[in-house]
Amino acid sequence: MDTFTLHRGSAPLLVSLPHDGTRVPDDIATRFTAEARRVPDTDWHVARLYGFARELGASILVPAHSRYVVDLNRAEDDTSLYPGQNTTGLCPVRRFDGGPVYLEGAEPTPEEVVARVDRYWRPYHAALRAELERLRAEHGRVVLWEGHSIRGELPWLFPGRLPDLNLGTAGGGSCSPELARRLGLVLAAQDSYDWVANGRFKGGHITRHYGRPELGVEAVQLEISQRCYMDEATTGWDEALARRLQPVLRALLEAALSE
Repeated sequence: MDTFTLHRGSAPLLVSLPHDGTRVPDDIATRFTAEARRVPDTDWHVARLYGFARELGASILVPAHSRYVVDLNRAEDDTSLYPGQNTTGLCPVRRFDGGPVYLEGAEPTPEEVVARVDRYWRPYHAALRAELERLRAEHGRVVLWEGHSIRGELPWLFPGRLPDLNLGTAGGGSCSPELARRLGLVLAAQDSYDWVANGRFKGGHITRHYGRPELGVEAVQLEISQRCYMDEATTGWDEALARRLQPVLRALLEAALSE
Protein backbone atom coordinates (compact mmCIF):
# COMPACT_ATOMS: atom_id res chain seq x y z
CA MET A 1 0.00 0.00 0.00
CA ASP A 2 1.17 3.56 -0.64
CA THR A 3 -0.24 4.76 2.69
CA PHE A 4 1.61 2.39 5.04
CA THR A 5 4.12 -0.42 5.25
CA LEU A 6 3.59 -3.61 7.22
CA HIS A 7 6.34 -6.00 8.22
CA ARG A 8 4.72 -9.29 9.25
CA GLY A 9 6.51 -11.03 12.08
CA SER A 10 6.11 -14.38 13.79
CA ALA A 11 5.81 -13.35 17.44
CA PRO A 12 2.54 -12.29 19.15
CA LEU A 13 3.57 -8.62 19.08
CA LEU A 14 2.46 -5.81 16.77
CA VAL A 15 4.33 -2.50 17.02
CA SER A 16 2.16 0.30 15.62
CA LEU A 17 3.78 3.68 14.93
CA PRO A 18 0.87 5.84 13.72
CA HIS A 19 2.66 9.22 13.88
CA ASP A 20 5.95 8.29 12.20
CA GLY A 21 4.86 9.44 8.73
CA THR A 22 6.00 12.74 7.20
CA ARG A 23 4.46 12.78 3.71
CA VAL A 24 1.93 15.51 2.87
CA PRO A 25 0.24 15.61 -0.57
CA ASP A 26 1.00 18.79 -2.49
CA ASP A 27 -2.63 19.91 -2.64
CA ILE A 28 -2.71 19.88 1.16
CA ALA A 29 0.80 21.20 1.83
CA THR A 30 0.23 24.34 -0.23
CA ARG A 31 -2.48 25.34 2.26
CA PHE A 32 -0.20 24.91 5.29
CA THR A 33 1.60 27.66 7.14
CA ALA A 34 5.37 27.72 6.69
CA GLU A 35 5.87 26.18 10.14
CA ALA A 36 3.36 23.39 9.50
CA ARG A 37 5.07 22.41 6.24
CA ARG A 38 7.97 21.21 8.40
CA VAL A 39 5.52 18.80 10.14
CA PRO A 40 7.05 19.59 13.55
CA ASP A 41 4.68 17.33 15.49
CA THR A 42 5.98 14.15 13.87
CA ASP A 43 7.00 11.28 16.15
CA TRP A 44 10.50 11.64 14.74
CA HIS A 45 12.57 8.51 14.06
CA VAL A 46 10.39 6.10 16.05
CA ALA A 47 10.54 3.45 13.30
CA ARG A 48 14.33 3.62 13.51
CA LEU A 49 14.23 3.60 17.30
CA TYR A 50 12.12 0.41 17.30
CA GLY A 51 14.06 -1.21 14.44
CA PHE A 52 15.39 -3.87 16.81
CA ALA A 53 11.82 -5.18 17.27
CA ARG A 54 12.19 -7.24 14.09
CA GLU A 55 14.82 -9.29 15.91
CA LEU A 56 12.15 -10.14 18.48
CA GLY A 57 9.80 -11.36 15.74
CA ALA A 58 7.45 -8.38 15.99
CA SER A 59 5.17 -7.17 13.24
CA ILE A 60 5.64 -3.44 12.57
CA LEU A 61 3.04 -1.11 11.03
CA VAL A 62 4.21 2.32 9.85
CA PRO A 63 2.22 5.00 7.96
CA ALA A 64 3.65 7.10 5.14
CA HIS A 65 1.70 10.30 5.76
CA SER A 66 1.89 12.95 8.44
CA ARG A 67 -0.59 13.19 11.28
CA TYR A 68 -1.44 16.61 9.81
CA VAL A 69 -3.10 14.78 6.90
CA VAL A 70 -5.14 12.63 9.27
CA ASP A 71 -4.38 11.48 12.81
CA LEU A 72 -4.50 7.69 12.77
CA ASN A 73 -4.66 7.62 16.57
CA ARG A 74 -7.96 9.48 16.74
CA ALA A 75 -11.44 8.04 16.37
CA GLU A 76 -13.04 8.67 13.00
CA ASP A 77 -15.78 10.69 14.72
CA ASP A 78 -13.05 12.89 16.29
CA THR A 79 -14.13 12.23 19.88
CA SER A 80 -11.74 14.03 22.25
CA LEU A 81 -9.33 11.71 24.04
CA TYR A 82 -8.75 14.16 26.87
CA PRO A 83 -11.91 16.22 27.48
CA GLY A 84 -11.23 19.62 28.97
CA GLN A 85 -7.59 19.71 27.88
CA ASN A 86 -5.98 21.24 24.82
CA THR A 87 -5.54 18.64 22.12
CA THR A 88 -5.45 18.31 18.35
CA GLY A 89 -8.09 16.73 16.14
CA LEU A 90 -8.62 14.08 13.51
CA CYS A 91 -7.40 16.45 10.79
CA PRO A 92 -5.50 18.89 13.01
CA VAL A 93 -5.87 22.63 12.51
CA ARG A 94 -3.61 23.46 15.49
CA ARG A 95 -0.03 22.44 16.09
CA PHE A 96 1.22 21.21 19.46
CA ASP A 97 2.44 24.72 20.22
CA GLY A 98 -1.05 26.09 19.59
CA GLY A 99 -0.18 27.72 16.28
CA PRO A 100 -2.21 27.17 13.09
CA VAL A 101 -1.59 24.31 10.68
CA TYR A 102 -3.44 26.02 7.81
CA LEU A 103 -3.37 29.42 6.24
CA GLU A 104 -6.43 31.45 7.16
CA GLY A 105 -9.51 30.13 5.40
CA ALA A 106 -7.74 27.04 4.04
CA GLU A 107 -8.80 24.53 6.71
CA PRO A 108 -10.31 21.22 5.50
CA THR A 109 -14.05 21.07 4.98
CA PRO A 110 -16.13 18.31 6.59
CA GLU A 111 -16.31 16.61 3.19
CA GLU A 112 -12.53 16.70 2.86
CA VAL A 113 -12.13 15.18 6.32
CA VAL A 114 -14.40 12.29 5.31
CA ALA A 115 -12.36 11.78 2.14
CA ARG A 116 -9.09 11.70 4.08
CA VAL A 117 -10.52 9.15 6.50
CA ASP A 118 -11.43 6.94 3.56
CA ARG A 119 -8.09 7.42 1.81
CA TYR A 120 -5.62 7.17 4.71
CA TRP A 121 -7.30 6.23 8.02
CA ARG A 122 -9.35 3.23 6.99
CA PRO A 123 -6.53 1.32 5.21
CA TYR A 124 -4.24 1.67 8.23
CA HIS A 125 -6.89 0.44 10.64
CA ALA A 126 -7.92 -2.39 8.34
CA ALA A 127 -4.30 -3.56 8.22
CA LEU A 128 -3.99 -3.21 11.99
CA ARG A 129 -7.13 -5.26 12.64
CA ALA A 130 -6.13 -7.96 10.17
CA GLU A 131 -2.65 -8.33 11.64
CA LEU A 132 -3.98 -8.46 15.19
CA GLU A 133 -6.43 -11.16 14.16
CA ARG A 134 -3.73 -13.16 12.36
CA LEU A 135 -1.41 -13.09 15.37
CA ARG A 136 -4.18 -13.78 17.87
CA ALA A 137 -5.37 -16.75 15.82
CA GLU A 138 -1.83 -18.16 15.71
CA HIS A 139 -0.88 -17.53 19.33
CA GLY A 140 -4.11 -17.13 21.29
CA ARG A 141 -2.88 -13.78 22.60
CA VAL A 142 -1.27 -10.71 21.04
CA VAL A 143 0.22 -7.50 22.40
CA LEU A 144 -0.36 -4.26 20.48
CA TRP A 145 2.46 -1.85 21.31
CA GLU A 146 1.78 1.77 20.38
CA GLY A 147 5.09 3.59 19.96
CA HIS A 148 4.98 7.39 20.22
CA SER A 149 7.27 10.31 20.97
CA ILE A 150 6.79 13.99 21.69
CA ARG A 151 8.75 17.05 22.69
CA GLY A 152 9.20 17.08 26.44
CA GLU A 153 7.98 20.64 26.95
CA LEU A 154 4.81 21.82 25.21
CA PRO A 155 2.96 24.33 27.41
CA TRP A 156 -0.11 24.38 25.14
CA LEU A 157 -0.62 20.65 25.80
CA PHE A 158 0.71 20.13 29.33
CA PRO A 159 2.40 22.10 32.12
CA GLY A 160 6.06 21.70 32.99
CA ARG A 161 8.34 18.91 31.85
CA LEU A 162 6.94 15.58 30.63
CA PRO A 163 8.57 12.49 32.18
CA ASP A 164 11.00 10.61 29.95
CA LEU A 165 8.80 7.52 29.54
CA ASN A 166 5.01 7.68 29.71
CA LEU A 167 3.24 4.34 29.81
CA GLY A 168 -0.46 4.29 28.97
CA THR A 169 -2.91 1.45 29.51
CA ALA A 170 -6.18 3.42 29.46
CA GLY A 171 -6.11 3.47 33.24
CA GLY A 172 -5.61 -0.29 33.33
CA GLY A 173 -8.40 -1.12 30.89
CA SER A 174 -6.41 -1.97 27.76
CA CYS A 175 -4.16 -4.72 29.14
CA SER A 176 -4.09 -7.29 31.89
CA PRO A 177 -2.87 -6.38 35.39
CA GLU A 178 -0.10 -8.95 34.94
CA LEU A 179 1.27 -7.29 31.81
CA ALA A 180 1.10 -3.87 33.46
CA ARG A 181 2.98 -5.31 36.44
CA ARG A 182 5.75 -6.76 34.27
CA LEU A 183 6.22 -3.50 32.41
CA GLY A 184 6.29 -1.57 35.67
CA LEU A 185 9.00 -3.86 37.01
CA VAL A 186 11.16 -3.19 33.95
CA LEU A 187 10.81 0.55 34.36
CA ALA A 188 11.39 0.44 38.10
CA ALA A 189 14.56 -1.63 37.62
CA GLN A 190 16.32 1.08 35.59
CA ASP A 191 17.48 4.45 36.86
CA SER A 192 18.34 6.23 33.61
CA TYR A 193 14.86 7.59 32.90
CA ASP A 194 12.01 8.91 34.97
CA TRP A 195 8.62 7.48 34.10
CA VAL A 196 4.93 7.48 34.86
CA ALA A 197 2.02 5.16 34.16
CA ASN A 198 -1.30 6.64 33.01
CA GLY A 199 -0.23 10.24 33.54
CA ARG A 200 -0.87 12.95 30.92
CA PHE A 201 -0.92 10.30 28.18
CA LYS A 202 -3.08 7.32 29.04
CA GLY A 203 -3.29 5.88 25.53
CA GLY A 204 -4.85 7.15 22.33
CA HIS A 205 -7.73 5.80 20.29
CA ILE A 206 -5.81 2.75 19.08
CA THR A 207 -4.86 1.62 22.58
CA ARG A 208 -8.31 2.26 23.97
CA HIS A 209 -10.25 0.81 21.04
CA TYR A 210 -8.26 -2.34 20.30
CA GLY A 211 -7.11 -3.24 23.80
CA ARG A 212 -9.43 -6.09 24.81
CA PRO A 213 -7.47 -8.31 27.20
CA GLU A 214 -10.52 -10.48 27.81
CA LEU A 215 -10.46 -11.31 24.07
CA GLY A 216 -6.72 -11.92 23.88
CA VAL A 217 -5.61 -8.48 22.62
CA GLU A 218 -3.57 -6.43 25.08
CA ALA A 219 -2.66 -2.85 24.13
CA VAL A 220 -0.06 -0.53 25.62
CA GLN A 221 1.10 2.93 24.59
CA LEU A 222 4.54 4.31 25.33
CA GLU A 223 5.02 8.05 24.82
CA ILE A 224 8.74 8.89 24.87
CA SER A 225 10.07 12.38 25.45
CA GLN A 226 12.17 13.06 22.37
CA ARG A 227 15.09 14.41 24.40
CA CYS A 228 15.82 10.76 25.27
CA TYR A 229 17.03 9.85 21.77
CA MET A 230 17.29 12.93 19.54
CA ASP A 231 18.04 16.65 19.39
CA GLU A 232 14.67 18.33 19.88
CA ALA A 233 15.89 21.62 18.40
CA THR A 234 17.01 20.16 15.07
CA THR A 235 14.89 16.95 15.08
CA GLY A 236 18.14 15.09 14.38
CA TRP A 237 18.77 11.51 15.47
CA ASP A 238 21.34 11.16 18.28
CA GLU A 239 23.01 7.77 18.01
CA ALA A 240 24.54 7.82 21.49
CA LEU A 241 21.26 8.73 23.18
CA ALA A 242 19.32 6.17 21.14
CA ARG A 243 21.75 3.37 21.98
CA ARG A 244 21.30 4.18 25.65
CA LEU A 245 17.51 4.05 25.41
CA GLN A 246 17.03 1.01 23.18
CA PRO A 247 17.97 -1.62 25.81
CA VAL A 248 15.15 -0.31 28.02
CA LEU A 249 12.71 -0.47 25.11
CA ARG A 250 13.90 -3.98 24.27
CA ALA A 251 13.37 -5.07 27.87
CA LEU A 252 9.84 -3.68 27.76
CA LEU A 253 8.98 -5.54 24.56
CA GLU A 254 10.52 -8.73 25.92
CA ALA A 255 8.39 -8.35 29.04
CA ALA A 256 5.34 -7.87 26.81
CA LEU A 257 6.13 -11.14 25.04
CA SER A 258 6.69 -13.17 28.21
CA GLU A 259 3.85 -14.89 30.04
